[in-house]
Amino acid sequence: SAASKKWLTAFSYSLLQMMPRAQRRAHWIARLLVLALASFTLQSLLFSLLPSTSKDRRSAVLGGLLSVTVAVGSPLEAEAVAKTIVVAGATGQTGRRIIERLAATADLTVIGGVRNIEKAQKELGQSSIQLRGAMVDSVQAVDTKGVSLKSLDVAKDSVEKISSTLKGSDALIIATGFVPGNPFAMNAEAHAVDNVGSKNLVDAAKKAGVGKVVLVSSILTNGRGWGQENSPGFQITNAFGGVLDEKLEAEKYLRASGLDYTIVRPGGLKSTPPSGGLVVSKEDSLNSGEVSRDLVADVSIAAVFDSGASKRVVEIIEDDNAKAPPKEQWFA
Repeated sequence: SAASKKWLTAFSYSLLQMMPRAQRRAHWIARLLVLALASFTLQSLLFSLLPSTSKDRRSAVLGGLLSVTVAVGSPLEAEAVAKTIVVAGATGQTGRRIIERLAATADLTVIGGVRNIEKAQKELGQSSIQLRGAMVDSVQAVDTKGVSLKSLDVAKDSVEKISSTLKGSDALIIATGFVPGNPFAMNAEAHAVDNVGSKNLVDAAKKAGVGKVVLVSSILTNGRGWGQENSPGFQITNAFGGVLDEKLEAEKYLRASGLDYTIVRPGGLKSTPPSGGLVVSKEDSLNSGEVSRDLVADVSIAAVFDSGASKRVVEIIEDDNAKAPPKEQWFA
């Protein structure tokens, strides 16, 4: 029946998504070769059985067989290319790097979600030194000629309002994060931005029909789940408003949303260019290490376009002794 065929197709797709990308590619190549061979054999048999005068009939049969071969052999996982991408948190240290790279990419519509458009235009267009919690960051100016800025405040906007901002976009990159300030308000701010705010973005993405969500999170978000609760990295980072616990709630919400997602968990963030090789690791495997925001931006963007990043969680740091894998292997 049509229902059973639909179920079988979905089941087959789910199985394929569990395979490594290289294995999926090999699967489809082998499938096409088998189908082509079967089609050729069947065509030869029909040519020998049909009368030689039935030229038009034989040609019609051949055309039909070739069409079936192409249709059945085509990958179920044909990738849809994202053309319009929204970056939430576009004025942040990581977000500004993401929109700058996207704006330099041909054939993309880039939308930067910001709390105040006028203020964001000024901030993005000039270099400055900023105090962010316990860190002093050198912020570089960003060329926003190819970026459309839209109002988006994850802590104040309703899901409906955020959804209207996301309407028509193919992908959303969430690069929001609370900035430690008032020590008496950190818990509330971390909850509002990194937990509830991210959940609102997920709900809005579903409502707007967004196809892909990339969430920039942090290593050790699930530190309690794999015995790292007392590690220095977990203790120090989570001291700022319990931010790791709040981020974990947002991660869980995204994973249960039914959306296609990638969660990128970077180590300690550096504003300087990369000094070591990129290390891409599986979830719940890194408890220390730093990484340049440049690399976080690169990996987050790659996650939008790489089918191997579908429903994946990766952790990234830099290592002076590591040889960075080629881009096509980041999600292999």
